[in-house]
Amino acid sequence: MKQKTKATVISQREIAENIFDMWIETGFALQSGAGQFIGVYPKDKSRLLPRPISICQTEKGTRPALRIVYRTVGGGTEEFSTYKEGDSIDILGNLGNGFPLEAAKGKRVFIIGGGIGVPPMLELSEQLRECEKQIILGYRDCALFLKEEFERNGMVYIATEDGSAGTRGNVLDAIKANGLSADVIYACGPMPMLRAIKMYAEEKGIDAYISLEEHMACGVGACLGCVVKTANVDRHSHVNNARICTDGPVFEAKEVDI
Repeated sequence: MKQKTKATVISQREIAENIFDMWIETGFALQSGAGQFIGVYPKDKSRLLPRPISICQTEKGTRPALRIVYRTVGGGTEEFSTYKEGDSIDILGNLGNGFPLEAAKGKRVFIIGGGIGVPPMLELSEQLRECEKQIILGYRDCALFLKEEFERNGMVYIATEDGSAGTRGNVLDAIKANGLSADVIYACGPMPMLRAIKMYAEEKGIDAYISLEEHMACGVGACLGCVVKTANVDRHSHVNNARICTDGPVFEAKEVDI
């Protein structure tokens, strides 16, 4: 059940330009799945709506905690970047659905992250078992945040737009350059990347699950501000769309029209 609660900042640091890494103590960590997200409320009351941020990692021990890695892109996230250890924050969670782990069992898997879509793939790379993991990460430049942590979970291949590390180009260029193949794809990143992955999966006959990054308002499916066209009729709106915040953010690629 979605609920709003108070949480406590454990730590925060800047790991790349305008990219911040925050650990938050909260019981939400005990029920979170790879691919879900939380809503973080700004303290500035002129900003009423929570900012959706993907869950990067979880700690389910005696001090349950969530890790979020986010880019500062506006007033809300700029405020979050000032939080220090011990600060109290309001969060809404856990939101959305996660990646289907069972689809990877016994198969060769691509775990693909692009830009700020890289962080939510870390928890997935840790949770997937009994499969051959190939991790493909796309960055703008040589600021390869989280790369070393991914390397603990599988073979990592890098693509950078400026060619400063790995393959010059995008994640599909890295797949081609390294002669990689897979049976299942999991991906999160900007829409142009996801469109290309959807086409690639269709051409190769590969099952693909994509996490859509779109602007969200309420985060609970009430406002219909984050819809995507689908093959099936949505039970809420009775048209061919789905709400990314509640029906997603993870969809089987063939089920959405992007």
